[in-house]
Amino acid sequence: MSRISVFGLGYVGTVTAACLAQKGHQVIGVDMNAAKVQTLHSGQSPIVEAGLADFVSAAHRAGTLTATGDAAMAVLQSDLSFLCVGTPSLRNGKLDLGHLEPVCREIGETLRTKQAFHLIVLRSTVLPGTAETTGRHLTFEAVQAKIS
Repeated sequence: MSRISVFGLGYVGTVTAACLAQKGHQVIGVDMNAAKVQTLHSGQSPIVEAGLADFVSAAHRAGTLTATGDAAMAVLQSDLSFLCVGTPSLRNGKLDLGHLEPVCREIGETLRTKQAFHLIVLRSTVLPGTAETTGRHLTFEAVQAKIS
């Protein structure tokens, strides 16, 4: 069983979290939206998808799925983080990474204090090269901790 945090409780994040929890992994959903966190934390799905409510409810009862707004706590209590935050299209066709970059910064800052290995999976819709550029927030914060 893995300890997993899933950042973003929209469609992709909630489905990812529920499916992983249904398979027996310990999953912490993370979102800034308190209503989504409370809904998932209470054993209900914040989104509508066939069969998902049953997955969320069963995982909640089994104790394999919870939710929080505390990103640092989620990273410290997991070994793997899925980034499932929204990346909507801008008018010019580019993707808006405005939600992804702060999450990477926050995870990177937390990794400065974490001694154990932590894997990051970018599950959001992004263009090639985004993981490299956005991942610098993670790497910079973690490396700075090792230098300090």
